[in-house]
Amino acid sequence: MLGAVFVGFKIHSKYCGLTTHAQTHEMVGLIGNMFVVVTALMLGLMLNSAKGTFETNHNNVRALASQIILLDRTMRSLEPESAEARGHLRAYVLVSLKEANIVEEDPEAAASLEAAGASLRAIHVSDDQKLALWNDARQLYRQVVQQRWAVVDTSGRTTIPTPMIVLLILWISAAFAGFGYRAPDNAIVRVSFLMAALLISSGLYVICDMDTSSGLFRTSNYPFQRALAHLQR
Repeated sequence: MLGAVFVGFKIHSKYCGLTTHAQTHEMVGLIGNMFVVVTALMLGLMLNSAKGTFETNHNNVRALASQIILLDRTMRSLEPESAEARGHLRAYVLVSLKEANIVEEDPEAAASLEAAGASLRAIHVSDDQKLALWNDARQLYRQVVQQRWAVVDTSGRTTIPTPMIVLLILWISAAFAGFGYRAPDNAIVRVSFLMAALLISSGLYVICDMDTSSGLFRTSNYPFQRALAHLQR
């Protein structure tokens, strides 16, 4: 963006006789406004897409934590046979909370969850009531596994295509070149352009970061903390 501004400055100084023409200024302003309008629309679409991705990741984590709590409550009814399975389930939640980003895949966490399933399947029950609870627990475990893969599948995956981001940057640069073409080259104008470039760049970074949920705007691990508190009771 700043490079485009300086290109505009150079063109202004080189073709000073043409740029003083009122119609030239007006035409450059109209084209620059066109780029601004299209860029604003594109930024709105990107922000809406990133917001949807961020909310989807958050809702998936909340659903997974709720299913873990339900699974643990069901396995409690099968104690003492289910003690080992509950221990592996707690280990899965603890390992997941140690990660910087809870939605990322972790082999150690996956191994703990698989161990919980193996221990649950190894339980032998003879009572009809416990048999029904055991079947419910196995069904809930399958739901936990499915939801976990839904969480992992969406982590780090962007919904905003890279060509769209590149095209947006080119549009913004073209608009800045038009602004530099019409603006006087002095220290105040340069500082103003610098602040504007930083503002737009930070906004674009926030949108891209929300879309991946892997940087500053990570998915909250509070649902898993709540699940761990329940499992440790």
